[in-house]
Amino acid sequence: MKFDLLRKESIGRYLNTDKKFAKTLGAKDLLALGIGAVIGTGIFILPGTVAATTAGPGVTLSFLVAALVCGLCSMCYAELSSSIPVAGSAYSYGNLLFGEIVGWILGWALILEYMLSVAAVSSGWAAYFNALLNSVSISLPHALTNAYNPTQGTYFNLMAAISVLLIALMLSRGLKESMRVNNVAVVLKIIIIFVFVGVGLFFIKPANYKPFLPFGTNGIFHGATTVFFAFLGFDCVSASAAEVKNPKRNMPIGIIGTLIIAAVLYMAVSVVLTGMVHFDKLNIANPVAFALRQVNQGWLADLLSLGALVGMSTMMISMTYSSSRLVYSIGRDGLLPPQIGKINKKGLPGNALWLVTLIIVLMGGFFSLDELTHLVSIGTLLAFTFVSFGVLLLRRRKDLPEPSFKVPFYPVLPIISGLACIGMMCFLPLNTFIFAGIWFGIGLIIYLVYGYRHSKINSN
Repeated sequence: MKFDLLRKESIGRYLNTDKKFAKTLGAKDLLALGIGAVIGTGIFILPGTVAATTAGPGVTLSFLVAALVCGLCSMCYAELSSSIPVAGSAYSYGNLLFGEIVGWILGWALILEYMLSVAAVSSGWAAYFNALLNSVSISLPHALTNAYNPTQGTYFNLMAAISVLLIALMLSRGLKESMRVNNVAVVLKIIIIFVFVGVGLFFIKPANYKPFLPFGTNGIFHGATTVFFAFLGFDCVSASAAEVKNPKRNMPIGIIGTLIIAAVLYMAVSVVLTGMVHFDKLNIANPVAFALRQVNQGWLADLLSLGALVGMSTMMISMTYSSSRLVYSIGRDGLLPPQIGKINKKGLPGNALWLVTLIIVLMGGFFSLDELTHLVSIGTLLAFTFVSFGVLLLRRRKDLPEPSFKVPFYPVLPIISGLACIGMMCFLPLNTFIFAGIWFGIGLIIYLVYGYRHSKINSN
């Protein structure tokens, strides 16, 4: 057997394998899925922590920069997903356009992105839930309220683990039923965001915006690399392509529509939050509820804490769903054990779902939010970079379906998109690259020892 790390997958095999999925998702479902993923930790947690540590009130501009870069990437995703409607998102695109080793690296990056993002949100979910319990004089044992940190007397985040298990249990009952719950929760979440913005406008103090850029211009870009984590929704929409009705029409609507709605909501919340409370007080896990209590709106803070739980739950639904489809795709291709790539009688990748659930529970239970978000960002940016440049390869391929949506100003915008992602990676801290290097090193070992020999490409 010839050793070839750049061998490419067949679109025919992907489409034939993925046809076992039940096609139940329309444009509205994709928007709800995307908004459910995007409007989670990003809207209820990151504006506060990033303002306090990185960008100050300029966090609003950080969200704008991240949204502009994501806007370019979203158009690239829309073109690829409308041409290649298969499960696996950037992992599958990498296999088809660049070659298997690139696909594997992107898949390994996306595993980091999807699973860590759910784990990070679960820790935020637990913080809001515990605050809600405390407001009615109920408290869990201190040792089970946060990530492993013996010096602070905490060993496991119990509520983070329970939240992930409940989400997985719901998803295991069927996608159609899960999407009904998700769609209702997304509507509720948007209403709650409007309530916070509407009430918060009356408590803005212009003095809180000074200094607007306490960390300088670099703070905006450092903040953008962190809040980039918040824009994962449109990426997860592309992972659902195999289960979408009329993907050529619905995928671009779901991906681009998600980003536009999310960008507007993020910036509105950031402006109001940093106007209500001085940024140096916001480095906490539940800044939205904290801000309301600071202006004596405790009853609304409790209501919004409940809404935040719903909001973060939709993010966990979307990203756990995407994680299971990604891991299924890698198992489908033989790069991980074949049991992971099985579809059960309900038309769901059950084995993949429970595997990712176990991993997320351990991550969310033992690691803190700060330790997770930067690692998520580097995995995301790497995937976005290859998807952007992948448009250049897609346009040259005559064996792949014609995309229904095409990135305008080709090839300028795809190239700018890829370079912007690389530029944002340069603002990530050094230890993020060290941890990511370890992660990718482990991934390459798994691929070379197991994946390469068991790949389904060998049987093509």
